[in-house]
Amino acid sequence: MIYSVTGKLIHTESDLAVIQCGGVGYACRTTLNTLAQIRDKQNEVTLLTYLNVREDAVELFGFYSNEELYSFKLLTSVSGVGPKVALSILSSVNPSSFALAVATEDSKAFTKIKGVGPKLAQRIVLELKDKITKENAFSAAQIPDFEPVLGNADSSEAISALVVLGYSQSEAAAAISKLDSSLSVEEKIKQGLKALSSFK
Repeated sequence: MIYSVTGKLIHTESDLAVIQCGGVGYACRTTLNTLAQIRDKQNEVTLLTYLNVREDAVELFGFYSNEELYSFKLLTSVSGVGPKVALSILSSVNPSSFALAVATEDSKAFTKIKGVGPKLAQRIVLELKDKITKENAFSAAQIPDFEPVLGNADSSEAISALVVLGYSQSEAAAAISKLDSSLSVEEKIKQGLKALSSFK
């Protein structure tokens, strides 16, 4: 298993980055977002990788961040979403926007992307919404100071979405606890992001 490649960027294409390591050039399929991050780097570049082995091909995919790699793995776990479509999605939206669209069930955000129709967009949201919630869920016992917030289903969902976006559980819970409990999940996420970003 190849976890990552580190070396000099020697060639790029619209969906490809070639990293030279020890005299070997590793062709990594990647996203426009990753290419934008590494294109101007003069020194060593590190890409986190995913090796996809099929009967007719062996492909290496490389990503600049853990968040993008994680999003790629989530997307390719969805029935009907292959690596090519996953790269297309992550070239159009960053990991934060991807997670927010799933968390708020905004399937229309994906239909604007080439290769993603309404049915596939709905399947992405349907299959990943519970996965993201489960993998980032936490109980009230972990942060007892925020038990009242976690008792509200909408607030818990908003907190889970903020955790997916990279904030700690305590940061997310603190931000959501200050909001009006009658707000929708989507509005809580938006206002929570706004509050948290002001402290960055």
